[in-house]
Amino acid sequence: MSRTDIQTLEDIKMLVDTFYDKIRKDDLLGIIFNQNIQDRWPQHLNKMYRFWQTILLEEYTYDGRPFPPHAHLPISKIHFDRWLLLFGQTVDELFEGPKAEEAKWRANKMGIMFQSKLEYLRNNPNKPFLF
Repeated sequence: MSRTDIQTLEDIKMLVDTFYDKIRKDDLLGIIFNQNIQDRWPQHLNKMYRFWQTILLEEYTYDGRPFPPHAHLPISKIHFDRWLLLFGQTVDELFEGPKAEEAKWRANKMGIMFQSKLEYLRNNPNKPFLF
């Protein structure tokens, strides 16, 4: 299969659907996602389509705050590392080009930011949550 770059909302949907299919089956991440999302997978996937559409295609359909829903989760570096590994593998399996590379770069930056915020919250439990 010849790979092209991420260019359309359909590309975003293929990326998100393929990636989260892997997440749901993953020994480490599946239980966390499935317990927290439960029967709301269609809503979660739709939100992820809009998130990546906004970031990669500059079509502004997402206006949420991505960090707060993750603040309470029992996750650490090992979880972020697996998430990034699966995300990078999925991008590389499906696409190649500047947007594909940008997707991996942005995912890595988000992982670093989320880990930093989680560490701050855990080390400062009495501070107000303003993220």
